[in-house]
Order: sequence, then structure tokens, then C-alpha cells
Amino acid sequence: MAAPPTSSFKSFQTNLTETKAHSTTTNGNPVSRGPSPNRGASIQDNEAIGSESVTQKSWLSEQGIDRSKWVMLRKLSHMRYQHENLDEITVFMRDFGMHVVKKTDTERWYSGYGPDQYVYYAREGPRKFLGGAFEVESYEDLEKAAEIHKDRLQTKGIEEIHSAPGGGHIVTITDPEGFPLNLIHGQTPTDPKQMPAKLIVNDESTKPRQRQFQRFQPGPAAVHKLGHFGLVSADFPALQKWYTQNFNIVPSDLLYVNLPSGERKEVALFAHLDRGQDLVDHHTIFLSTLTPDSSIPEPHVHHCSFEVHDFDTQALGHQWLAEKGYKNVWGVGRHILGSQIFDYWWDTSKFMVEHYADGDLVNEDTLVGYGPAGHEGLAVWGPDVPTEFLH
Repeated sequence: MAAPPTSSFKSFQTNLTETKAHSTTTNGNPVSRGPSPNRGASIQDNEAIGSESVTQKSWLSEQGIDRSKWVMLRKLSHMRYQHENLDEITVFMRDFGMHVVKKTDTERWYSGYGPDQYVYYAREGPRKFLGGAFEVESYEDLEKAAEIHKDRLQTKGIEEIHSAPGGGHIVTITDPEGFPLNLIHGQTPTDPKQMPAKLIVNDESTKPRQRQFQRFQPGPAAVHKLGHFGLVSADFPALQKWYTQNFNIVPSDLLYVNLPSGERKEVALFAHLDRGQDLVDHHTIFLSTLTPDSSIPEPHVHHCSFEVHDFDTQALGHQWLAEKGYKNVWGVGRHILGSQIFDYWWDTSKFMVEHYADGDLVNEDTLVGYGPAGHEGLAVWGPDVPTEFLH
């Protein structure tokens, strides 16, 4: 286990109201005080995670994971779904902040303003999840995946991508739960796009924005990139083992429940890509356990999440989607694990999609955190967690 948090972090967590009320007096009488004001701070990763944690190296050793067997993932590329009505989902995606980069009679590719050729692929057909797509480090990683998982292939080995922007090659396999996993390599780079300007912000002591007024244009929250996606599994231990043993996917946080026997049962995983010292998103994939009271009784995709520029962008995007009559699931609020400001919506096929901003970054030196699973641990602030989010 890691060392306990330092006194500075303990001080940050402490509620001072009681202490001050008993220790501070006027003429021998306790001073009446209101509740301590809320506080926020950017805390160093391992200090914020605390003592209920292990190093990434020790976790991998405990699991008996052989890094040489990994298919090396470079980044999360795009999501793939099947929709009955492509025109309908295209209107939603534009309102969500993407634009069509290419289309055919039966397919659509949608891009953001980030470095990817596209961040979302839609195919015409009955409602269906077609999996997330990761870019692998090399063509040899495609060959490795195709050979190791030849009994799980959905493609005819490695296939050339002819129709999609940027081309490249793809291998699609299924995980133990039956979810498709798409691995791609060799896309040609896309042209750089215009990045939004960073707002200059005044606080109570520092006023860098002088004779400059904040002004905003209503519209969709422009999507930058795909950040992560989540899967709900009937056999969480098997799915976690498969992803972490076969790919450079390692935990950022593991959530557990306490059983009547006193044992802990792990029920959720927030995992990032192990890229050594390179900083990566806190989680690229999220796995959780299917609960008996779930409104969807079989394994399913939970949501996929796309990065936007900042909080104002996100709030304006929320307003835009609400005015268009789309159904909000949960948000706007701020998560604890990952720290993102979140906003979840149903698309026109009843798949959940998320905008997020201001997410955490980690690397191999960031500890693996453990914590209890519970609704109260999902957000720092925001609306109450709706039941439909927990499906």
C-alpha cells in the first residue's frame, strides 16, 4: 500500500467548523460559526488517491501479467454503432458537436476538430453496438492480435479499409462478453484544425482580463476527440482479466463492494493505456458489473464520451441540446474519479453519449486507487444520479 496522505491533504479534507467553534472564544464564550465554505484544489495524483492504493507495477505482478504478450494500443480512435435511421442520427450528431466528414447511402463518418480522421462511425441497420476502435502501435500488433485471437475474429484476418477517411487496416475481434473490439493501423494523418481560443479568467485576486469582455455564440459543443467508453458485463472478473492481460490496459481505479463474509468483491474498473511516462487520460475504457436490478438485463455498452473545450462550451452545448428537445440523462456535474465535468445524453437510438471537459491525466507512476462502489462516489456536484444512468 502507498504511504498515507500528507498533512497538507488531510488539512484540505478536514471540516474546520467544529474545531474552530470549540477552540475559538470571545470573552470566554465559543464563537458562533456557519459551515466551512467549500474548497477546491488541484492535488498531486498520488496524494489525492491516498493510502488505499498500490503501484501499477505491483498490481501487474500480482495479476501475473506478462507485458510481452500485450497487443500495444496507441490511443482510442473512434466508436462504431449501427442505427436504423442515418439521417436522424446525423442531425443529432451535428447538434452534439460533430460534422459529417464522409457519407454513403449506408454509412456515415463524423469528425471533431482534433487529430483523428473521424471519431464516430455509423452504419445503417437494426440498432446495434459495433464496438470501440483503438489505434495500435504497429502493423505487427495487428498481426499479433489476429493470430492470438483467431478464434474470435469477426473480420477475415487483417482487412484493408477502403471506404473510410484515412484508409488503413483493421482487425475486429470479440471479447469474452461478445462485444466487438476494433483494432486499426495505418490511417493517413488528417489536416490540423482550428482550436478554440482559451478564455482569460479573472478571480478575486488576479485580474488578467482587463478591458476584455466575455462573449459567447450559442451552438453545439464542438467535439475534440473520443475520450473513453464503458461496458457493462455479466462476468466482470473475466472481462477485466481479458482486457488487462491481452492489451496495455491498466487500472487507474478499482471499485469494490463488501460482502457479508467480509471479503471485497471488485465490481468496476476505470482503466487507462499504459504508455510509460507519457501522460494519458485517466480512463480510456470503463468496465462494470451487471446488477440484478438493471433495466437492461443483458451485457451492453453503457456510454461513450467525447472531449469538449471547457466548461462554458459544455454548458452552452447542454443548453443547445435541451432547446432541440433531446433527452438529458445526467449533468452537468463533476465526477470524482477522473475529475471530468460531465454531461450525459440519449441519442436518437437510445445510446448514451457524454460530453466531458477537464479530465485527469496519469502515467505509469500514478498509483492504482481502490474505493467503495456507491452512488455518492460518482460526483462532487451536480444533479442527483438518475436510476436510468445506473442501468
